[in-house]
Amino acid sequence: TTLQPYNSTITNLETKKIIIAITGASGAIYARILLQKLRAISGDLEEVALILSKTGEEVWRYELPDISPDDFGFQRYDPECFFSPPASGSAGYDAMIIIPCSMGTLGRIAHGTSDNLIVRAADVILKERKKLVLVPREMPCNRIHLQNMLTLTDAGGVVCPASPSFYQRPATLEESCETVVVRAMKLAGLPVGEKPWSGSVQV
Repeated sequence: TTLQPYNSTITNLETKKIIIAITGASGAIYARILLQKLRAISGDLEEVALILSKTGEEVWRYELPDISPDDFGFQRYDPECFFSPPASGSAGYDAMIIIPCSMGTLGRIAHGTSDNLIVRAADVILKERKKLVLVPREMPCNRIHLQNMLTLTDAGGVVCPASPSFYQRPATLEESCETVVVRAMKLAGLPVGEKPWSGSVQV
């Protein structure tokens, strides 16, 4: 099989309306990289709806004090407002990425509590059979975490742990984290250029 050359541009854009949620797990850098990539293709997207939990915003400010999630120009929604478009299936969102996803948020989604807009939006995405990608950073995982992940997987969600890949030989923390973001985007239907794995290593 002939491998295609690496192309850093985003191609075959499928998703038009996407929800991005940022929760209180450590790893705001993943969210920041994702927002940067979405801003670069915003002209091809109908909407990017952004929701930060209260703790998610606090963690962002702690880990990324020099940049605000508002700097990317996306519409933000109050995490406590159930009158926002992401709370309804009729809004027609195509996908949702929760990055980073705290285990508390993951557990509430798995059990359908819908106690805030993030959990309600995820519930809507699942019931509409759309693409829900959760990027947890927690480790190690206890049995409750694993059971909740299994429950979500059975319900149609995709659990994409924040585990960087190294076959591309990332030289910086930014490049390492980007491997996770690229994978999450592809899982959500936002194909991006990615250096392919050849399946073998010559020595």
